[in-house]
Amino acid sequence: MANKEKEPTFEENLEKLETIVKKLESGSIPLDDAIENFNEAIRLAKICDDKLKNAEEKVNKILNKEGELEEFNVEE
Repeated sequence: MANKEKEPTFEENLEKLETIVKKLESGSIPLDDAIENFNEAIRLAKICDDKLKNAEEKVNKILNKEGELEEFNVEE
């Protein structure tokens, strides 16, 4: 059987992103490392953004009487 690595949670990715941002803000890392960290931060930010968008889409749907998902709209 293939050994699958567990995908990091949103919170784990966000924590890694925050750590990288702190490193970059300190200004005390070499340029090559800063570029590598910046690229990783961009990757993590995209992953987090995608997860948030996916969660928002799920939250905006409800089950109708037929048990099908439909958009949830609040009527005023």
